[in-house]
Amino acid sequence: MSRRSCSIYTVGIICALLLVLGIGLMVAQVFRTMMHNRLKKEIVLVEGSRVFESWKAPPPPVYMEFFFFNMTNEQEFLNGAKPKLKQIGPYTYREYRYKDNVSMVRDGAMVSAYNTKSFVFMREKSVGDPAVDSITTVNIPAWAVMNKAKGSFWKAPMVSIWMDSTGSGFFTTRTVDELLWGYEDPLLARVAPTNPDVEKVFGLMYKKNGSNDGEFVFHTGQQNSLDYGRVVTWKGESKLTFWKSNQSNAINGSDGSAFHPLLDKNERIYVFTPDLCRSIYMEFEKDVEVKGIPAYRFTPPRSVLASKEENPANEGFCISPEECLGTGLLKVSPCRKGAPVVASFPHFYLADSKYVDAFEGINPQRTHHQTYLDLNPVMVVTLCAKHQSLTFINRKTRVLNETIFPVMFINESVVIDDASAARVHKLLTIVTLGSNFPLIIVGLGGIMLLIVIILLARDRKQKVRQTASHTAGIILDKLIPKSVERKPAKFIQVK
Repeated sequence: MSRRSCSIYTVGIICALLLVLGIGLMVAQVFRTMMHNRLKKEIVLVEGSRVFESWKAPPPPVYMEFFFFNMTNEQEFLNGAKPKLKQIGPYTYREYRYKDNVSMVRDGAMVSAYNTKSFVFMREKSVGDPAVDSITTVNIPAWAVMNKAKGSFWKAPMVSIWMDSTGSGFFTTRTVDELLWGYEDPLLARVAPTNPDVEKVFGLMYKKNGSNDGEFVFHTGQQNSLDYGRVVTWKGESKLTFWKSNQSNAINGSDGSAFHPLLDKNERIYVFTPDLCRSIYMEFEKDVEVKGIPAYRFTPPRSVLASKEENPANEGFCISPEECLGTGLLKVSPCRKGAPVVASFPHFYLADSKYVDAFEGINPQRTHHQTYLDLNPVMVVTLCAKHQSLTFINRKTRVLNETIFPVMFINESVVIDDASAARVHKLLTIVTLGSNFPLIIVGLGGIMLLIVIILLARDRKQKVRQTASHTAGIILDKLIPKSVERKPAKFIQVK
């Protein structure tokens, strides 16, 4: 066997081995399984893991934008006209969030922490000065006191007298700072001495700057990667007590800061939100890309806040027939000390049209008012998030006939920073290369196969030439006798 033939056979054997090995590994998904198992071990909430420090203190900046609905025709409305609202905002605050008092529980199977938040005003991202700009809106303390006194033979008249003496009406005009961070309300100051549970100061974000929502205990994901970041208990309880059914009182999912790795777009992800006193779920909407990183966009469907008629599973959120509202609204009074507060998406997005039609200036738009999470499906890093909630007042009187009145909404947004995005890119590249290593082997086998084909073609071509030359020599020998001397041709040089 010639050296050339030996080389061809060697390359062919190597090619066959690479193809068989690569295809076998692809079918068995050995490297993919190895990389995924490694990823699951790395993404756990324990000291030294890749995600622990960023979980405790997320590096991407979070911005909290407050938008208010300013009442522009208060007197006309009290006389029976349709209320006119004007959206004013944003008043933007940089939100600093971190996990405080972090401690491991049950030999690292769980971790305890407090979600602490603080806010710093950002004038360059705001429409005005919150200490100067005033908003006319529903007098929430007055509504809360009237709601407590309703049905009482002697409390209702007393509240009416107190409101007259303090000048408290259905509406109030306050600065943005007062509405957010608190002011001493004259009616509450009158009620407080008779009720130790009532504070003199009221604010939509009162006592929330530098505070937390209570102790959370999370699964670390060590025992099961699907439990990574899932809430075990909140304030020492494994379920809520605000609602009527076990399903409504269940604490499902994470707190929104962590989701298990290797997310599937067919999954329904759950988030427990203390502000809503319940868990909500999100479903896959579409594929997106954030700073070059692929992501799945998850968003709450209409069924999350649907009426009990539209979604029977929501019947547990109806404490009483009066508190069972239509699609798009959730009365959260049970966890707000009985205050007549209703939550919804901004501008009644995904709600019944009757709530939108009750006002001028309400215009729900999916682009501006949709809540969503953009998550990388492999590492499940939050690349972009937009959380929105809305505060309302609900009260039936001869003046306000069951009007669900919007007060403000919040846009809490975060986009992954460039440094974190670069790290995610690097890790995703490693995971992709590791998972696709069998494909690389098959590719090398394909290249070797191409080389074998080229060598065989060249070898065949050379053999054809040799055969043709040999045949020509035989024919020539037969045509020209051996006795005839073959002399070289002579050439005459012409001068």
